[in-house]
Amino acid sequence: MLYRPYGRTGVSVSLLGFGGMRFGAINNREKSVAMMLEAARAGVTYFDTAPDYFGTRSEETFGDAFREMRRLGLPYLSATKTFKSTERDIRTELEAQLARLGVPAIDFYHAWCITSLEGWAGRKRDGLITTFRKLKEEGLVRHLCVSSHLIGDEIRELLMEGVFEGVLFGYSAYNFHAREKAFEAIAAKNLGCAVMNPLGGGLIPQNPDLFSFLKSREDETVAQAALRFLFSDTRISTVLVGFSAVEQLRECLAAVERFTPMTPGEIAGIKAKLGERFLELCTGCGYCDDCPQGIPIPKLMDAYNHKRLYGRDTALTERLAWHWNVSPEEAAKCTACGQCEEACTQHLPIISRMEEIAAMKPHAKS
Repeated sequence: MLYRPYGRTGVSVSLLGFGGMRFGAINNREKSVAMMLEAARAGVTYFDTAPDYFGTRSEETFGDAFREMRRLGLPYLSATKTFKSTERDIRTELEAQLARLGVPAIDFYHAWCITSLEGWAGRKRDGLITTFRKLKEEGLVRHLCVSSHLIGDEIRELLMEGVFEGVLFGYSAYNFHAREKAFEAIAAKNLGCAVMNPLGGGLIPQNPDLFSFLKSREDETVAQAALRFLFSDTRISTVLVGFSAVEQLRECLAAVERFTPMTPGEIAGIKAKLGERFLELCTGCGYCDDCPQGIPIPKLMDAYNHKRLYGRDTALTERLAWHWNVSPEEAAKCTACGQCEEACTQHLPIISRMEEIAAMKPHAKS
């Protein structure tokens, strides 16, 4: 395993991190814990979860794994988050998180899911920053971090407070253009940098032919090439992958074991091949999946990815029919209330995409 410093904290973290959002067998605690232990035995030390991943089951699984890691003498670092903003709410949640994780303190505690500067201002007014400082002084959290979905220069606003020691944000080979300003801001303050959705929520490995241009070696898979692209950026402290199955874990561990940095020419070549169709792809985080009209927005957005990737409407309607068994007519229920766009971590134009999908004819199954 390779390790990198997490900003100026003095802590080193594994280059490959374990994300707790995509367990394939979350109801099988023994199987999920076993996967985490295999990661730890291979040298993974950074384990990231959140209170609403599978309800509280992800944190509970992490707690069982951490207890076993301690018994076996395996090192680990805990990372979790809070969407709360008042001191009372944060403390109540943190108390429950410490119990679920079975730890006396959280190593990396994140102000979770900052999607707009207006929302950030409201959370500051509620006292989030003051509370975070208190929690660190009391030894309940060791490092204060922020999980942001802001793009461009907006992330600078979060870092001006001087309280955060690290940042977590979505980044992959196909959306580098939207994150360069974030990297500049993070590097300027020497902060730790963890990236999530490095494989586009599974989009990259699920479309190996389309993303084959990421490969510069014959002995690597497309997923390994996408990770190698990120590993080559020394501004990144750890790359979080959400593993659904142990085979995925082993594939990513192999990417670390065989890692050699891409050359500047290889990186430039990849960036040159990323055209318009790879921009603004949905990563499938599911935060929009609470439509008042009952529209299955994540499924429709997944199908819209296929339209962008393959460049034809039928790719969308075929995906809806054969993969999701959903009609484009579902999108016509949209009232443009804006709830989904407010929740979208990538600031995608969901409403206009619903209008576009609603105008399409359903794919005729033979």
